Order: sequence, then C-alpha cells, then structure tokens
Amino acid sequence: MLIRYGYDITLSCAQPTPMITMMSVRDELRDAIRSQSGLRTQPEVGLSAYRDLWGNTCRRFVAPAGEIRLFSDGTIEVPRTTEEVKPWLGVTPIADLPDEVLIFLLGSRYCETDRLSQFSWDTFGYLPPGHAQVQAICDYVHDHIRFNYQNARATRTAFEGWQEQTGVCRDFAHLAITLCRCLNIPTRYVNGYIGDIGVPVTGPMDFAAWMEVYLEGAWHTFDPRNNKPRIGRLVVAYGRDAADVPLIHSFGPHLLQRFHIWTDEIVEPVNQEAVNQ
Repeated sequence: MLIRYGYDITLSCAQPTPMITMMSVRDELRDAIRSQSGLRTQPEVGLSAYRDLWGNTCRRFVAPAGEIRLFSDGTIEVPRTTEEVKPWLGVTPIADLPDEVLIFLLGSRYCETDRLSQFSWDTFGYLPPGHAQVQAICDYVHDHIRFNYQNARATRTAFEGWQEQTGVCRDFAHLAITLCRCLNIPTRYVNGYIGDIGVPVTGPMDFAAWMEVYLEGAWHTFDPRNNKPRIGRLVVAYGRDAADVPLIHSFGPHLLQRFHIWTDEIVEPVNQEAVNQ
C-alpha cells in the first residue's frame, strides 16, 4: 500500500531567526520511501542536516524576516495491515536492559515520575508486569483525558494533564509514559504521521504523538490517545518527551500562519482489462 505524506507550513518572523525542524521520517523507514521532495522553502534558504542523540533527522536554517513557507511531499510503501498486538509480552529485567534504554526509565521535562509513582503502583502494580500493565495504563489515560485542541498548552506536564484531565495527543502520551516509567518499564515519546486509513475521519490531519515501550528486548507501539492498532503509522522522531522532538524549534519569536499536514492512501486505478480477463 502506498501512502502520500507531507506538510505545507508557513511561518512569519519579525527578524532573521535560526530554526531547527524535525519533520523527516526516521531512517528505519528510508527503504520504504518511493519518492521524497525533502524540505523545501520559499524563499529558498541555506539548509544543513544532522542527526541528534536519538538518530532523528534535524534540519537547520535561518528564516528571513517576513514569511517563510516550509513544504515537503513524498510517498512511502507500508503494509496494508493493522499493528500487531502481543498481549503475552513481559518486561525485560532492569539488569538486562541495554545501556541506551536505561534513560527511558527516568523522569524528564514533561514526565514527573516522582509525582506519579505512588499513584501508578497503587493503580497498576497488581497487574502482571508487561503488556497487561501497559495496556491498562493506556486504557486509563484514554478515558481520563478529554481530547480538546482548544485546551492545548505547550507547557503542560504529565502531572498537570492528570490533574486537568484535558489536552491533546502529547498530553495523553506524556501521562502514559510517566505511569509506565514509574513501574520500571522503559518508555519513549514518539511523534509522526497517523492517517485515517481504516478508521472514521475525525478532523483535519495533524502530526501525532504516541509512545513506544521496551518489552522482552524490543520496542513496541502503544497509543493512549487512539488506543487501537492503526494502519500506516510513520515515525518521525523519538526521545524522552516532547522537549526532545519539537517539530519546529525557533531561536526567537515566530507566528504560525499556515499548518497543513497530509497522510493519505494512494488508491491505484483498477486495471479494467485485467479484471475482464
């Protein structure tokens, strides 16, 4: 199955402003890409790229004073199947975790494990360690937080989201990540594209946030916001929390003038001659 994905974003700045963007799919998906324009800008500016500590692709440039348009368009081939659910998965003992995974057990900017540890153990500690605990956390967060774009706030932490019971996908992810880490389950924050393939259309397309949990020696996808397997999820970046993977980081003020995201299945035309044979 082919998916067309991309973005068309316009920003305005009062003065030349250095920026870093993180909107390219992860290198693990590169072999599946069938076409890719890369980041383009209007007006054209000098671009450079690097990989951050987590291997995410970052692009640097200086936005001129006035408006700048950022756009990219590509196609990628993905399986036409929903994500596999593996309820039998257990935890990996802490002593057996790879060194690079240990950091995803710790509290971070938006994930205050110290403030939610007792609640997490009291609420989920009785469940079998592993998938059962993680899914119970996703079920709880999915029901506890009311999704509302109007209540989005860039500074909201997991503890505040738990108290306020409102937010957007990053708030669902931060709370679930924190509750998992409290139970000594390594969990990382992920953002990327999620289309509406196989599900009802719920509104304009956007970048989304979910999480990956380390169980039995591998990372597995969980999504407390949608809380169901999806088709065609495309990972852009991951880190400890949203502070590590901003889509656009500007070293100065800017205004968002346009924000259009797409990730749609490409429906190939039916070969009528082959059908009639």
